[in-house]
Amino acid sequence: MQVSLVDSGKKKDNLSSLTGTTLHVYRYLFKKGTPIGIREIQRGLNLSSTSVVEYHVKKLVSMGLVKSTENSQYFVDTIIFENMIRIRRSLIPIQMGYLAFFVTSFVILWFVLRPSIITNDYIFGLVIAAVGCGIFGYEAVRTIKRSSI
Repeated sequence: MQVSLVDSGKKKDNLSSLTGTTLHVYRYLFKKGTPIGIREIQRGLNLSSTSVVEYHVKKLVSMGLVKSTENSQYFVDTIIFENMIRIRRSLIPIQMGYLAFFVTSFVILWFVLRPSIITNDYIFGLVIAAVGCGIFGYEAVRTIKRSSI
């Protein structure tokens, strides 16, 4: 399976029609990570019939986002979720790693490395860690809202 990030303008224009049930089907296939059949998609998403699933899967195939195997199973061929890391079935914004770093830095500065005499360097370190927490916390929440269904 060849997986590539979407970066061409032509393909991004085509992705504007990726909404609603089609997006639900794409996201389900992406989270599964392995080839699955129409019936499993129908059961997993509680859709009314296999023909509804087949319509949306064929739409994804024509957009070049999904490929099929010889035994009519489908898998994601092109990843469109930007700035996301997949760990098993979870999608986590990449900003969460940076947020964890800055939160850890702030906690260590505040509780472990607190000097007896507060210096300008210590205050500067706390401010940088706090600003990093704010920026990456905001970006992580924004990425989660933007990619949610």
